[in-house]
Amino acid sequence: LTKKFKLSDNELIKRIDDLNKKLLKERANRIRPGLDDKILTSWNGLMLDGYIDAYRVFNEPAFLAKAKQNADFLLKYMIKDDYRLDRNFKNGKSSINAFLDDYSFTISAFINLYQAIFDEKYLGAAKKLQEYALEHFFDEESAMFYYTSDIDKALISRKMEINDNVIPSSNSEMARNLFYLGNIYYDEDYIEKSQQMLYNVKKKISRSGAYYSNWASLLTHFIYPPNELAIMGDNAQKIRVELDENFLPSIIIAGSTNDSDIPILKGRYQKNSTKIYVCKDKVCKLPVVKVADALKQIKSSEE
Repeated sequence: LTKKFKLSDNELIKRIDDLNKKLLKERANRIRPGLDDKILTSWNGLMLDGYIDAYRVFNEPAFLAKAKQNADFLLKYMIKDDYRLDRNFKNGKSSINAFLDDYSFTISAFINLYQAIFDEKYLGAAKKLQEYALEHFFDEESAMFYYTSDIDKALISRKMEINDNVIPSSNSEMARNLFYLGNIYYDEDYIEKSQQMLYNVKKKISRSGAYYSNWASLLTHFIYPPNELAIMGDNAQKIRVELDENFLPSIIIAGSTNDSDIPILKGRYQKNSTKIYVCKDKVCKLPVVKVADALKQIKSSEE
C-alpha cells in the first residue's frame, strides 16, 4: 500500500486511523444490537445448585454466601404470595409466568440448600412450590407434568419436556424433587408420583441412556434406596460438615438445632445432646453421636 499510494509508513497508519474514526462516527448513528441482560429463574436455580455443591465439597464460606444471596433474591423477587413463580427479571421487575423448568430447578436448589445449612425457610419454600406445580402443571392422566401452566393462555398443544439433554429435563428433575420431598416429609403420594413418572420412561432409559441420564440417576434411588440422615442438636451443622468430608452419593440429610415438625426430624431432639439417626425407608438404627459410627451404620446398610 505504501508503494501503491506513495506514502510513508507513518502516513499510511495516520490515514487508516482517520478512516477508522470516520467509520466509528457513522456506526454510532446505527441502532446498537440489543443487550440480553435478563435474569432467568431456571438458570439461577441451576447456578444456585452449583454454588451449593461447591460449598459442600470445599467448605468455602464465599460459595455459601453467594448461594444464600441467590436464593434470597429468588424468594424476594421471583416467588409470589401464592408461590407462583415468574420466569424473567429485568430493570427491577419480574415478569412472564414461569415454565416447569423454573419450578423444577428452583425446588431442587432449595432442597439442596436446606441439606447444606438446615434452614427450614428454604425447604418450606420448596414444598410450597412443589404443591403449586402439582396443582397447575401436573396431568393426572399421563402422570407427568406439562411444560406450561394451566393459567397460561391456551395453546394448540401443551407439550411435556421428557428427554434429558445438556441440562436435565424439567420432568426428570421434578420426579427427583418429589422423591426427595417425599422422603423428608414422609409423603407417600409424592414418592408414588415420582415412581410412576420413572416407570413411564423406564424402557427408554435402557435404549437411549444418554438422553435419560437424570432419570437413570433417580432409578438408582429406587433400586438402592438412599440412607436418610437426621442430625439433631446444637452441633448439627458441625456434624454435617464432617460428614461432607466423605463421599456419600446416596444420602438424604436433614437436621436442626432445636425441635422441628418436619416428619424426618420430629420427636428426635434432645437438649444438650447432638445425635445422628441413620435410617432407611423410615426405619432407623440406634442414634449415635460420632460421625465415624454413623459412617459404619451407613456402610452396613449398603451391604
